[in-house]
Amino acid sequence: MEPALTANLIWIAGVLVNAAIIVAALLILPKRRKPTAAMAWLLAIFLFPYFGILLFLLIGSIKLPKRRVEEQARIDAQIRERVALANLEPPHEDEPRWFQRVLQQAEALTGIPALHGNAMTLNGDYNGSILQMAQEVDRAERYVHVEFFIIGLDDTTRPFFTAMENAVKRGVKIRVLADHVATRKVKNSKEMTAELDRIGVEWSWMLPVEPFKGKYQRPDLRNHRKIVVVDGTVAFTGSQNLIDRSYDSPKNIKRGLQWQELVTRVEGPAASALNVVFLSDWAIETGQQLADEYVAVESMPARGDLLCQVVPSGPTYSTENNLRLFLSLIYGATEKVILTSPYFVPDEAMVYAITSACERGVEVQLFVSEIGDQWLVWHAQRSYYEVLLQAGVRIFLYPAPYILHSKHFSIDDDIAVIGSSNMDIRSFSLNAEVSVLVRGASFVAGMRAVEEGYRQAGRELTLEEWQRQPRSATFYDGVARLTSALN
Repeated sequence: MEPALTANLIWIAGVLVNAAIIVAALLILPKRRKPTAAMAWLLAIFLFPYFGILLFLLIGSIKLPKRRVEEQARIDAQIRERVALANLEPPHEDEPRWFQRVLQQAEALTGIPALHGNAMTLNGDYNGSILQMAQEVDRAERYVHVEFFIIGLDDTTRPFFTAMENAVKRGVKIRVLADHVATRKVKNSKEMTAELDRIGVEWSWMLPVEPFKGKYQRPDLRNHRKIVVVDGTVAFTGSQNLIDRSYDSPKNIKRGLQWQELVTRVEGPAASALNVVFLSDWAIETGQQLADEYVAVESMPARGDLLCQVVPSGPTYSTENNLRLFLSLIYGATEKVILTSPYFVPDEAMVYAITSACERGVEVQLFVSEIGDQWLVWHAQRSYYEVLLQAGVRIFLYPAPYILHSKHFSIDDDIAVIGSSNMDIRSFSLNAEVSVLVRGASFVAGMRAVEEGYRQAGRELTLEEWQRQPRSATFYDGVARLTSALN
């Protein structure tokens, strides 16, 4: 065959393959995907067809394996059956009508109802919160359930491991779940899992990426929840992982980075609801149904006066439960919204909700870190500052070398949310998260004190200061923002 003809055939084949990729992208990408995400993927594929399609095949699908989704649906159906049979106290008539609708919405999404009779306290002391959890494990009589995005074995977490070992010796059943990808990144993860084996803990990876064992899904679909439950009556949740404050990272240690967290201790029926979230994840990962470890909330005595609703979210649900909850609460605010999120990369709906609150006279404050530990996310976050400042949002920067990793927000003076969820596209669409919605002036007063501590430690970023920056300082912000839409 003539060389010229061969070259022409190769060129034609390349054009046809390129056209096929583009047509396939146009047919596949818009389905059940936000327009911004679809456009970002289309742009990547149009500009870099072969690289773009390879990237899409690797991380383009936000669907988990069918088995996981079906198991979540089965568990949700069981929850709804139990709730229907239980004689639960409905929300009080003095709850604002809009808030009753929010509770109804959250229950419709997850099956978990709002529950009365809870007591909750906050702990922002990093090492102190781990010691508090260890002390609760020391009091365990039947079981302890532990679920974290990241678990490390170090001087900070050693008391917790010691408490688990002592509990096992007493005959207490200890079960541990850890995210496979995040925890395996810790330098001594093998030593940590060996320690779990040594002390007799039952444990499993969450969302393992082990293609040669038939376990594979999009690698960045992760379980980001943080839960500890003791005997189904006391629980802890919040932003903190079970690892040293530097995350045992040489890079963080070199920069002097320290994580600032907020954990809540929950006592009452909401602790049982958090246990349900753990039991769901345990069943999905191990296939074991632990019905005997469920504490019926209708039989639990009241421990306080807080109304709480546990709201799990993640890719096993067809809806973005946390995003819907957050939007409903912000739109319901009448006086004040105070947001704390380490990775603040909101989608368009969240930006509209926040700026709309400002427009109707609601005071909105946002607490974020002055510096970032993740270059891409930090620059994407910065790209939103100007539009928020122009709308009237007050932004406070928590000082270096701390990373403000707390994840919570408060609405007016009696509603709050605390949990594992950031206010970013990843937490809304890609990560399994858990949030606790709380109504009670006493709890919000405690959160206000925490927020005031952030305010006193940091400084306010003004619109004038932001606009004085040279264009070169914000160039990477816009680029990073474009990549955040690839989900």
